Amino acid sequence: FTTYLLILLSVAFFTLLERKALSYFQLRKGPNKLGTIGIPQPLADALKLFTKEWVMPNSSNYLPFILTPTTMLILALSFWQLFPSFLLSYQMILGMLLFICISSLTVYTTLMTGWASNSKYALLGAIRAMAQTISYEVTMTLIIMFYLFLTMKMDLVMIRSINSSMPTITLSLPLAIMWAAVILAETNRAPFDFAEGESELVSGFNVEYGGAGFAFLFMAEYSNILLISLLTACMLTGTLFMSTPVAMLFLWTRATLPRYRYDLLMAMAWKSFLPVSLAILLMAT
Repeated sequence: FTTYLLILLSVAFFTLLERKALSYFQLRKGPNKLGTIGIPQPLADALKLFTKEWVMPNSSNYLPFILTPTTMLILALSFWQLFPSFLLSYQMILGMLLFICISSLTVYTTLMTGWASNSKYALLGAIRAMAQTISYEVTMTLIIMFYLFLTMKMDLVMIRSINSSMPTITLSLPLAIMWAAVILAETNRAPFDFAEGESELVSGFNVEYGGAGFAFLFMAEYSNILLISLLTACMLTGTLFMSTPVAMLFLWTRATLPRYRYDLLMAMAWKSFLPVSLAILLMAT
């Protein structure tokens, strides 16, 4: 329980870091009224969201509408079983297999979120997110398989210890660059945030959610970002300190890059990333 509480606290303060970083990119101060330089702001936002009424549209499918945000958050927190906590010292021998399995399930929760809202905007956003996630999940799995072949381990702790002596990022720089684009697409972050395209879909797949439902979806998204940052640091560099630059990459791209075109995104997945990653994997094996 303590581990999950700390994860949720880190998610809360990562949102504050993002708001501060985006504000300084735009030459303003960001949240600075509450407490000292706005540090308690995430806690105030959480209090506001969880005390608001959970409004449901009359046309929504009641049970899936209620259960899907909770399921999405549970799946996001399940990813953290990959890392040994300070209370549990076990090592998951097939940890990377667990990661691939759970990441394939997140597609269904995104689709269910849009479908249960019974809103055309939400459904369009969910279908976009589903197609995007499935497309880039293939490339992500191939890249993970390449690094697993290099280390001959599926346990993340052992992979990190092997990488500490010889970082695998030095062996295949093209795959590392592709991995950076893939994790942005997998987490639906800018410039690939088509599931939440405000200019086209109001707010995307979560348009009908408010209060606690919106908070659960929000926490799941940012928990995935933090986990992907740690996973990238372990898999490519071997040191956990590199997770900070990876997390900053998410903020930097959101602040600087405009939204990509959806057709070009899908073409890049199937015509560029998939053949290249498959060719490198075949050469490695």
